[in-house]
Amino acid sequence: MTIDLVESSWDRIDAWLRAHAPHTLASLCPPAVDEEVRAAEEELDVTFPPDLVASLRRHNGVQDAEAEAAFRFPTHDRLLGVREIVEATRFLRDIAAELEEDGDEDGEEGFWWWHHDYVQFGSYDSTADGLTIDCRPGRDVYGAIGRFFDESGTDFGNAESLGAYLADVADSLESGRAFQGDVPVTFNGRLMWEMAYSPRAAWGSVDDPLPGPATELQPLDLPRTPPEPLMAALLHGLGELSVLVAALPRQRVAQAALRQMHRLAVETGLAKYTEVTAALEATQRGETVSMDQDGLLGLRLRAVIAEAMEHRDSYRRGAAEQMVEVVWGLPHRAVKGIADLRRHLSLTWRDELLADLDGPPIPPMPDDRFWAMLRNPDIDSSWYATQYAQDQG
Repeated sequence: MTIDLVESSWDRIDAWLRAHAPHTLASLCPPAVDEEVRAAEEELDVTFPPDLVASLRRHNGVQDAEAEAAFRFPTHDRLLGVREIVEATRFLRDIAAELEEDGDEDGEEGFWWWHHDYVQFGSYDSTADGLTIDCRPGRDVYGAIGRFFDESGTDFGNAESLGAYLADVADSLESGRAFQGDVPVTFNGRLMWEMAYSPRAAWGSVDDPLPGPATELQPLDLPRTPPEPLMAALLHGLGELSVLVAALPRQRVAQAALRQMHRLAVETGLAKYTEVTAALEATQRGETVSMDQDGLLGLRLRAVIAEAMEHRDSYRRGAAEQMVEVVWGLPHRAVKGIADLRRHLSLTWRDELLADLDGPPIPPMPDDRFWAMLRNPDIDSSWYATQYAQDQG
């Protein structure tokens, strides 16, 4: 029975989370009560498939919808509770009704964008996208799992039942293999679903000659003097690590930026150029490295950027651009920029950044008060300070 598959799959998911992502496990709510489920069915005028009922009796959504640790499916959709299911489904019904009034219908199958008997049980949050279960009674598709997209409507084929879908999620967690494109990744006790790409690092050679000074190349985008501080909001993608980058001593962040640049240069193939490795080694020794447009390093980076554009290699181009930040001595900008690239190249980029910061204890997620109280001349947190002062009266 698929109900049994729901139970056994949640058993496996919970066990894996307990061992590898306890904060995400803690985000899952206790079971929904039967009266709450029946009331939702009456309000929506549908009969939930038994698998959905069984799942809600196991976990009625998550505790904090905005928490970084909230349980999400491989599609990045957050598990919804009964009340949220009703709200999300009614919202889509209302939009569908407005569109249907404009004459967009699809015959006896009903409105193509959203059928009255579809129910959303997982939400992407930043858009109306989310996981959908088919509640049309008396049909072979009853209980099938699909996904709604804002632009294209509802597409099924994810699984024939919620039990089967949860079993696939459990398989992915236990094996570490990709499911629906992403693989499970953990950091600081929470689960995320991510994908790493293989950069096209084969092109180019250590023997490639430097272009002459007269060669027409796009100039490097050198920072202003003095450089503008980094906007605090740009660090949010680092999660808990943003606290360390913002608050640790500048020299420690600079060392991490250099270590991160070494990693990125190897991953993207930028490290094959002697001008790049020589500059990284000199910076490591504390020596000043020239960043002239027509110097050896400048010409190499400009040539790499031009070739990368021809090869459509955004990763090596980005690595060359981040070399400027590192050599120029802008560690906070460099760490942020390198992380933006490495999150696409390494599933363990967070652990590696933490190691490059010398492995300090991981702090809690920063709140607005942290940014308001931050005093770092390299980071502009004035907006948070102003908002906090206004909130405090």
